[in-house]
Amino acid sequence: MRALAHVASRGRNTNVLQHAAGHLKECLDSASRSELAELIHDYRKELVPLVVPVTLIGHHVRRHEIGYLKGQVFLEPHPRELMLRNHV
Repeated sequence: MRALAHVASRGRNTNVLQHAAGHLKECLDSASRSELAELIHDYRKELVPLVVPVTLIGHHVRRHEIGYLKGQVFLEPHPRELMLRNHV
């Protein structure tokens, strides 16, 4: 319940995305790292919704089987049908 006391802001979400990207840096080639960093930056600047970088991170997590990130609720906090992260 303590986690719910912190408001999820664009800055905090960006920090989480960058942290997750750090766990992927050894697995990704330069082009993939750049693409992910650019999408995170675009999210920070409100150019893309949160679901865009989260989806790409989720793809890399599944592809490279990154155990630490596989179980993170941040990547899939609710059923996709609710589409709660699709707003810019």
